[in-house]
Amino acid sequence: MILRVTEQGRAQLQAAAIAILASIAIGSVMMLVVGVPPGTVWWAMLERTTSDPYTLGQVLYKATGLALCGLSVGLALDAGLFNIGAEGQLTAGVLACALMGTALPGDTPSFIAVPLCLFAAALAGGLVGAAIGALRAYRGAHEVITSIMLNAIVAALALWVGNAFLFQGGTTRGADIVKGAELPHLPFAGSAVNGTLIMALGLVALLTWLRSSTTWGQMWRAVGRDPDAARSVGIAVPRVQTIVMAAAGALAGLAAANFVLGHKHAFEEGLGRGTGFLGISAALLGRTHPVGIGIAALLLGLLSAGGLAVADLVPKELTEMLQGVVVLAVAAAGPWVARHPRAAPKDPVGQRAGKARAA
Repeated sequence: MILRVTEQGRAQLQAAAIAILASIAIGSVMMLVVGVPPGTVWWAMLERTTSDPYTLGQVLYKATGLALCGLSVGLALDAGLFNIGAEGQLTAGVLACALMGTALPGDTPSFIAVPLCLFAAALAGGLVGAAIGALRAYRGAHEVITSIMLNAIVAALALWVGNAFLFQGGTTRGADIVKGAELPHLPFAGSAVNGTLIMALGLVALLTWLRSSTTWGQMWRAVGRDPDAARSVGIAVPRVQTIVMAAAGALAGLAAANFVLGHKHAFEEGLGRGTGFLGISAALLGRTHPVGIGIAALLLGLLSAGGLAVADLVPKELTEMLQGVVVLAVAAAGPWVARHPRAAPKDPVGQRAGKARAA
């Protein structure tokens, strides 16, 4: 079978490659500034990560949450919406997932407890996403502004619920979920990677099929390319935008399973914090394609967890800064490719982000 890459796909790959190479170059300069040979650090990060099952498991654990939040952002971008509310949607999912997990009877079997907790997480995140989508579709409120506001509201609500009802013994941790709701850890030397990874891989495959092989997928992408043209052929643009944002919120909410069901087994203040925002980087670096997002999440997980493996060579803060460098490189690569028609005629991701900024 011969794989054919379209001009648009070639442009997406080129932008991602430029972002990765630029990040490596800037990171190498930063390493030289602190007096460490870049080649030594990059090789040590790769070698120590792949040779140590625990560290590799931590990379996969980080990548799982990033992939689910990245899929959330990527799905919205496909429909012409910029979902920066994945952070709040994840927090809502963490709270709902933990509440369901602690409310169930102690002898609830896994085949009932796990789906119920997943449903609660997806529903909570989906409601937050639906509110953002409906405000944009029916009231004209920009999704970036409403997402920022809802991120703050959800974080404050979660903290209030924790203080009022959940936290025990003067801590910021709630009661443990029932045993039946716990997801099994994967065999990586006691690391935090768990069964949520399998779910994330399944969702990558599902979204890849939906966006490329179904009428519904073509519909939401048509809305993202040109809402007026989509409206002219009978597509209910506000309805599609609301549904897509609800689905995006549900994906971010499902990331709660990685932290609550698979790792901490309880609600904790700040659990999963930052994953929703870093998921934006995964979506942009992956050029909104589900498979690309999964690969980007793995690379970002390597920087996050692998950075700790080379803490004896470079300061931990440097590898954290590199994650920010990736964001900047991704933001710059798309418009650069779009300005060079020989390399690519258009950059749809950059156009959608530009529309969001302009609005």
